[in-house]
Amino acid sequence: MAISLLKWIDRNIEKIVILICYATMAGIIFVEVIRRFLFNQQAAWSTTIPIYLFLWVTWMGAAYNVRIRTHLRFDEFRVRMPYNAQFACLCLDAFLWIVFAAIVVVFALDQVQLSYDNFSIVQGTDDVMQWWFYLATPVAWTLLVIRALQNLSADWQTWRRGEPFTIQTSMLGE
Repeated sequence: MAISLLKWIDRNIEKIVILICYATMAGIIFVEVIRRFLFNQQAAWSTTIPIYLFLWVTWMGAAYNVRIRTHLRFDEFRVRMPYNAQFACLCLDAFLWIVFAAIVVVFALDQVQLSYDNFSIVQGTDDVMQWWFYLATPVAWTLLVIRALQNLSADWQTWRRGEPFTIQTSMLGE
């Protein structure tokens, strides 16, 4: 039971976070537009919280697209390469994602720590901390590394078996 739950979370975590954040953003914007035009009122935080939620949407979206192999790839060239060159490119992908993610996570954690240490509050609120939203970057980029390693493991197994690589050139297929 626990294993199947973990597998389900592994398959869906990005989608869940994106859906929750996007629905919250849309709800806030919808309600506040109505309040602004019909009642001449608006919550002071209604323009800042959706922007901070967008951090979660974008970075989790990046991790998701790495997972389904549609983020920043040039597969049109790879399908024409020899088999071992395709595998070398897939290994290079994983290596570059991990290196770039390490850089992003280190500097993002500095930003989170700075915001935490300074008790930075989201503009227009009394007690919503900015670091909660800035945490999106290191969390999602760590997940992105996990996705890159999962892809590399699958590619290694495929290469060892001598099977053709599944190179996806569309975001619609999964």
